[in-house]
Formats: sequence, structure tokens, C-alpha cells
Amino acid sequence: MSEKTFNTASLIRKKRDGEELSKDEIQYLIRAYTEDKIPDYQISAFLMASFLNGLNTDEATALTESMLHSGIVVDLSETPGKKVDKHSTGGVGDKLSLILAPIVAACGVPVPMISGRGLGHTGGTLDKLESIPGFTVDVDLDRYKEILKKQNLVLVGQTEEIAPADKRIYALRDVTATVESIPLIAGSIMSKKLAEGIDALVLDVKFGSGAFMKRHEDAVKLAETLVGIGERFGKKTIAYLTNMEQPLGNAVGNWLEVKESIDCLRGGGPDDVMEITHLLAGTMIYLGDMADSVEEGIEMSRQSVEDGTAFQKWVDIVEEQGGDTSVIEDPDSYPKADYIVDVPAPQGGYVSEMDAFALGMASLELGAGRRAKEDSVDPQAGFMLHKKIGDPVKKGETIVTIHTNKKEMADAAAESIQKAITIKQIAPKPLRQVTHRVDTDGIHDHIV
Repeated sequence: MSEKTFNTASLIRKKRDGEELSKDEIQYLIRAYTEDKIPDYQISAFLMASFLNGLNTDEATALTESMLHSGIVVDLSETPGKKVDKHSTGGVGDKLSLILAPIVAACGVPVPMISGRGLGHTGGTLDKLESIPGFTVDVDLDRYKEILKKQNLVLVGQTEEIAPADKRIYALRDVTATVESIPLIAGSIMSKKLAEGIDALVLDVKFGSGAFMKRHEDAVKLAETLVGIGERFGKKTIAYLTNMEQPLGNAVGNWLEVKESIDCLRGGGPDDVMEITHLLAGTMIYLGDMADSVEEGIEMSRQSVEDGTAFQKWVDIVEEQGGDTSVIEDPDSYPKADYIVDVPAPQGGYVSEMDAFALGMASLELGAGRRAKEDSVDPQAGFMLHKKIGDPVKKGETIVTIHTNKKEMADAAAESIQKAITIKQIAPKPLRQVTHRVDTDGIHDHIV
């Protein structure tokens, strides 16, 4: 059967005028662009028309399917069991993948995790993994399958064969001011995740100052779109809406976050990190058919931390992917940044607000992040929070400790961090960590 062709300008005009594009029309645009038959400027026009007029569920599903099938869809049938992954829309201090992936794998659910790098104020899972000496995230597909089959877990970056259309279109969105479109975001996320060969997916959709989606209602729309697409592809998909009004945990920065993850897997770690970790891990265990309910999955998640199987799985995957396990066993042996500076509270009271975006940008200035994709990151750079929203603080008490190898940036970063943390005389209301769950039945209040 010959593939249908269309007049590209006519399709752009149709979308510009707010009309719906058919599945065939969207497939043509994506296929022709991937095969270099349509120039960047025409796809840019299509992206802007889609950004301004939106894409409905049928169009978003067709876009996802077109990008998914622009490359290979991995066959993981050699690995027994339901394969389940988790995706986060990203936030400051979000190291959950490093903790929940070994937990879920230790509980018998295979986790084929393909992650991304950080850009701007949010960190990337790959950058955190690469702060471990020797750890390799670049593997070919045969090795990807081999590691998963052996360890029940693999932690790698996107290969050239997986959703290549998404890679090209994302680069265009980045330079054409069309990133913040819910259907385009959803298509990008889901085309990559579905190409991994998963059977089910758990989504951590963040909202607030440190998240990609600042407004709760936008995060709800994104979660509903993602779940809708996942279910249309026959993949059981559950999303949670989580708060990013302050960094997650105490550590921000690549190695600092790995170190905090090790604490968590050893049964310590901050409560806010572990609450969301166990919820997401428990949901993955449930979707992987290893538990009869999310609650049972959460209990299994807690048990794997308590009995040490989750930490052992972490050591095993680090060794399997070439990492130095000595720094996992003894994190204090890792080299420290040259400059470690305490930031004092300018006044006493209670921490009432944090500008998580500004804090993420401060960590970038210290060397922990990148402005452009080609920038390198300093694994030692970042900071540790000693106070979170609701905590009492005395004037002059250390609220943050900066770690950097850029002496010239320390003072400016300290000033930015002080400005980003609001201290008032009255204690604020506690933050709700997880507000809602979104699944095929709709949106539900999350009650702890």
C-alpha cells in the first residue's frame, strides 16, 4: 500500500485556521520531515500553528504514534514479566528515579528506564548517573536488553534508533518558542516511553515554581493528556500531581543527589523524598502485577529498603554499567568541591516560601547545570538545604551549604539563594506533597 502524500502548505494553513488534521495528514508531516522531504521552516510553522490552536486527543495520539514509529519499538519479550517505567516532568532536586528504579526491580518488576539530561533549572537523571565514576549511560540496544534481562533494570540515555523524529522536533521546539504546548509535550514524552517496549507507565507530573508547569490546572491537563495517550496505546498509565514549590529533598546537584539517594536506599533520607518514592514505586509494583493494590505495592517498596535488597540492586546496576561501587558503598570517599560555603539566614522566623526555580538557577550558576545542550556539568557542584518550608530558623543559622569549584560564583549564588527563601514570623500551612491521581477513570483527590 502506497503512503499518502499531501501538500505541506495546505496542512499548515488548515492547522493555522483551527481545523483538525487527520491521522494520515499528521503521519505524512512527521514522516516527510524525518526523511528530509520537508524543511525546518515548514515544520516550525506547523508547530507554531499547533501551539496556538492546540491539538485534540486524536491529533495528539496520531502525533505520538508517528514519532514512535519514526524509529524502532524495542521488543523486550525475552525479559519475563510486565515491564514498567516511570517518567517525571522534572523539577529541582528530583532524584526519585535513582531510588525507585532499584526498589521496583528488587521487587520483581523489570524497569527499562531511558532518561534525559538536565537543561536550565532542572537536573537530568543521566547527569546524576554520570557523576558516578565510570558509569556508562550510552549502550546499544543489544546491551540494553542484556542488562535488563540480567538485572531487571537498565538506566540509559535515548539511542539514535528510538523516536528520532521526536529528537529533531524537540530541538526545533526549543528554538521556536513552542516548548510549552501540552499536546506537543505529551507526544514527546509518550513517543519515547512507548518505544522502550514498556507494558505500563507511572507519571510524576509536577507543578509549582520549580516545575515546568507552574500552574496546577496546566499540570492536570498534561496528566490527563498523557494518561489518555497511554491508555489509547493499550498501556496501563497512572499519573500523580506532585508539588514543586520547593526542591525535593535536601540535595540539589548531581553527586550530592546521588549521595542523598544512597541515604534513602539505606533507610534514611528526607521524608518528602521517600513519601513520593514509595507512592510511585508502589504503583509501579502494582502495575507490574507483583502486588494486588497500590497500598500493597507501597508496603513491598518499604520492605525492600528495610531488608537491603533495594540497595543491593543499586550496587549491582552500578557495577553492571561500569560504575565505581566503592563510592556507592562509601559516599564520603567521593572528592569534595573546592569551596564549601555556609549561607546564613538573614533573619529569624519560619521558612514560609521558596522560589524553587531561582534555587535551581543558582545551582546552575555553581556549575551543576547547563544553559545549552553542549555545556558540561560539574558533578561536585550544588547545595544542601538545611531548612524547608515550615521549619523554624534563627537569624544567622545556616540555611544552605553551597558546594562549588567556581570561587567567583559563590557570593552571587549565596545572595540569590537568600533572596529565593522567604522567612516570615508566622508558620505557613504545610504543603501537600501529592494532590491528585489521574487514571483512566479520571482525576481523584490523593488522600494520605
